[in-house]
Amino acid sequence: MNKETRAFNFEVRAEENEQHGTFITGTPIVFDQATDMGWYQETIDREALDNTDLRDVRFLVGHNTSMIPLARSRNNNENSTMQMTVDENGMNIRVDLDTENNAEARALYSAVKRGDMTGMSFMFTVDSDSWTDTDTDYPKRLIRSISRVLEVSAVAFPAYPGTSIQAASEGETLDSVRASLESAKKQIEEERAAQAEAERRTAALERLNNLMKEVKTNEV
Repeated sequence: MNKETRAFNFEVRAEENEQHGTFITGTPIVFDQATDMGWYQETIDREALDNTDLRDVRFLVGHNTSMIPLARSRNNNENSTMQMTVDENGMNIRVDLDTENNAEARALYSAVKRGDMTGMSFMFTVDSDSWTDTDTDYPKRLIRSISRVLEVSAVAFPAYPGTSIQAASEGETLDSVRASLESAKKQIEEERAAQAEAERRTAALERLNNLMKEVKTNEV
């Protein structure tokens, strides 16, 4: 499946205490919030994560998959350095940072604490989506099911730049989204054609019945 990323400007907090060490918290995924994607509008359904593969999710900076992960969730168990929770609003994460031994972790913690880094993003694959308003210049996409979340990132530029989509492979992502839209348009056209054919058959049958009634009336 094609990979996509979504970046949002949500509150990211940097915290520190003696019991839990240094960590950051944030919300990389939100439900039922319409997002302007430039040439279309997108919303993530509140049930989109019900069957998502979250067995192995890494925490990165800027979707840099070549870097050493700053944290990782394995089966979201208590020993994982990133904890994920899903509620009615979306997905929340808590990332334990090794600021003592990792310079990149220290730099990120400082940037978040200072307010220089304020965005979170996630890379994912879509299992199911649907489109409406496909015959307009601004169609609407509903992501019904996310099959897998591959990684979550802290990002410096959380807002989408105009008509483009931030992604590890932007061309592939745009192609996949457009392919999904074209598939939805084709399905709607086929449904409309089938409905028109059914209406034509119904009208023809009604005319035939009326004609037979007239013939019987004339015979009497």
